[in-house]
Order: sequence, then C-alpha cells, then structure tokens
Amino acid sequence: MMNDTLSAALSKIMNAEQVGKRECTITPTSKVLVTLLEIMNKHSFIGSFEPIQGGLRVHLLGNINNCGSIKPRFSIQVAEFEKWERRYLPARGFGIIILSTSQGMMTYDEALTKKIGGRLIAYCY
Repeated sequence: MMNDTLSAALSKIMNAEQVGKRECTITPTSKVLVTLLEIMNKHSFIGSFEPIQGGLRVHLLGNINNCGSIKPRFSIQVAEFEKWERRYLPARGFGIIILSTSQGMMTYDEALTKKIGGRLIAYCY
C-alpha cells in the first residue's frame, strides 16, 4: 500500500534521470501530480507527458539534478519564502519550489509576485 503518490512519482522520475532513461511510467496518478508535472514541464525540467492505461508516461530531458516532495507540508507566509529557498535549493534563483495556494498550485516566484502564502509541496532543480 502506497501512502504518498507524489513522493513515489518524484522518486521514480529522479531514479530514471540518474540512470539516464528517456522516459518513465508513473502509477498511480492524481490531480495534484498532473498539476505538478505541468509546472515542471513549463519550467523545462521534464518533457511532455501523456496518460496511458493506469498511469502517466513522462518523457525526460535530463535537466533534473534533484527533486523531491517536502514533508511535512509546511504552511508558509510570503515573508518566509527566502528561508525555505535556502533550505531546499542550492542557490538563489536556481530551481523551483512548488506551493499549493488558495489560487492553485504555483511556484514560489509566482506566489511572491501575487503576495500569497501556501503549503510547500515539492522542489526541483
């Protein structure tokens, strides 16, 4: 029994990237995972992804150095963004942290410009 589908999916992506595979299959899926993959695709960390029977096929570009889910899902305010950026990313402006906000999932840069806080979901660089 799998408790956290998001962590399992990011682990599969990270393992496939380290081995040098060009695609990986993720099962099971969720709406949160699809939204997260759309954000990663928009920022060119992964290629396209398509639904297949029972899961998703993700095309990898080889651009991910590290990615993972953030547990526990800390609630953060706008003033705390820099502290969490230092904790999860290797350098300022290098990579993304993904938040779940009242206006949907977005990167911390987008949340900073909109001046809204949320819950930390994942990081990728």
